[in-house]
Amino acid sequence: MAKGSVRKKGKKWYYRFYVEDASGRQIQKEYVGTESKSETEKLLRQAMEKYESESFIADTKSITLATLLDIWAEEDLKTGSLSNGTAKTYQFCIKHLKLHPISKRKINTITSEHLQGFLDLVAFGGKEGDFDAGNGYGKSYLEIYSTILKHVFRFAVFPKKYITFNPMQYVVIHTKKVTPELFVSDEDAEENAITLTPDMFDELIEYLSNHHPDAVLPVKISYYTGLRLGEVCGLTWNDINLEEQYLTVRRSIDRNSIRHKTEIGTTKRAKVRIVDFGDKLTSVLKETMKKQVLTEKAYGELYQRCFYKEVNEKNRTYYDYYSLGSTQVVPEGYIEIDFVCRSDDGRLILPTYLKEACRKASKNVPKLEGFHFHALRHTFTNNLLRNGASLKDVQEMLGHEKVNTTMNTYAHGNRESKKASAKLLDRLAG
Repeated sequence: MAKGSVRKKGKKWYYRFYVEDASGRQIQKEYVGTESKSETEKLLRQAMEKYESESFIADTKSITLATLLDIWAEEDLKTGSLSNGTAKTYQFCIKHLKLHPISKRKINTITSEHLQGFLDLVAFGGKEGDFDAGNGYGKSYLEIYSTILKHVFRFAVFPKKYITFNPMQYVVIHTKKVTPELFVSDEDAEENAITLTPDMFDELIEYLSNHHPDAVLPVKISYYTGLRLGEVCGLTWNDINLEEQYLTVRRSIDRNSIRHKTEIGTTKRAKVRIVDFGDKLTSVLKETMKKQVLTEKAYGELYQRCFYKEVNEKNRTYYDYYSLGSTQVVPEGYIEIDFVCRSDDGRLILPTYLKEACRKASKNVPKLEGFHFHALRHTFTNNLLRNGASLKDVQEMLGHEKVNTTMNTYAHGNRESKKASAKLLDRLAG
């Protein structure tokens, strides 16, 4: 309900109340009443009732889709119940959606055909204006764009009452039909994502040791535990039990390009899980612990300490990462955190650095063409499954919600195991 009041100026009373303008901001409207306070209060009530029923917002016809997206993000998305990670993904997609010419159209001129054309562009690829969909986005991003537009136009109909009809209700998701290649050579047919052999892993570590030494520890941790990129970066020494040889995955590090902050957040499923490891990683972690003590002493006052700070914005809580020199005064609200993956000067090793190190390894080491950090997770999983590990155990170590995800995503047989399986029937031949 709109808020209002009356006041006397000279002999007459005036009534005023707040309405929303085209950008969703509250503005005050004032009108002349009568010389009677009670009559002016009656006029105020009538005006506010009319506003609520007819929603006479200032010049709603000028609202573009880009403006509507911003209003929805501020008033609904950021204050809603979606996780910080999901909200960040939505904001990222909104930023890119605003590069498309449809974002400049006034919302009362946008039709279902316009929106269908945009989603088809996302699905099948192409470029319009500054929006480049390449060869088409995957189904997950297609569904995100569709969900955003459904929520945004529903929001425009109610509670905003900018428009009376939701054009998204007749839009459907079309997906690209995958046509198998009928005439390709064996060399062209790639069955699986890259999985590292022991020799390939050794070459990777050798290259990183020479060119990107800070990446060696995170790569080894993921190789032996299957942790995701952000999860490796988020590990603290409190999460690791060297005696019992297990670690606890509690958090993940990511860069929020919307807020321009490095954030400490939850894992992908927002669940804590335990991952066991063996003697090789135990040895690596013990050596790392000793090295970090020595390097901290060597750097002295130049050594950087890691902190996080809790920040509350629009019903959301963020934990922002900071590093401070040993002699710097620690601001109020900063809490120190003992990360495992740190450079020699104490700073946290960030996911962006690791991505770039893996990209260069893929480019410069012939055997590692196509390699990226997530391939370590593939390798960990396939190594376990090929050597008889329980599928349920692997699912829990990876943090998958369903065992089918583990099967569908990672349980790819290699050529040798498939050949062995095919020859099982030979034993039955007479």
